[in-house]
Amino acid sequence: FHIDVKAEQKLLLEHDIIIWQHPFYWYSSPSLLKEWIDLVFEHGFAYGNAGRALEGKQIMTAITTGGRKEAYTVADNDKYSIRQLLAPFEQTVHLCRMEYLPPFVVHGTHLLEKADILKAGSEYRTILQALQEGLFNKDEILKREYINELIA
Repeated sequence: FHIDVKAEQKLLLEHDIIIWQHPFYWYSSPSLLKEWIDLVFEHGFAYGNAGRALEGKQIMTAITTGGRKEAYTVADNDKYSIRQLLAPFEQTVHLCRMEYLPPFVVHGTHLLEKADILKAGSEYRTILQALQEGLFNKDEILKREYINELIA
């Protein structure tokens, strides 16, 4: 649990696109990612009047869920979408003057066969390469619930 804040901040400064990749359980991230955000996105660096180091950078969450997609569909006022559940992360990104991209999501991971896993990996690679090369239209990206939809 030792996070070298200055080294992590240096890495953030060297990149334009940041990916938070983690399993999605109990409707959030693992505690270590939350701690990383709490420490690395510090006042005066990531936010506040003088905290503009990350301004204009893009962040995307890449998550896996045990639940099927239907488990994250708004219905009967008792369920929430992935986007709604990721709202605290999105708000953090906006506070830091960054751009939050739709998440890359793989649902029902405990039900996937090897071919499904390989397909998800291939789609993830395609998304990452397209983002790196600037192949997606920004307006098209932001219209999507999941960034996966751009290649489906």
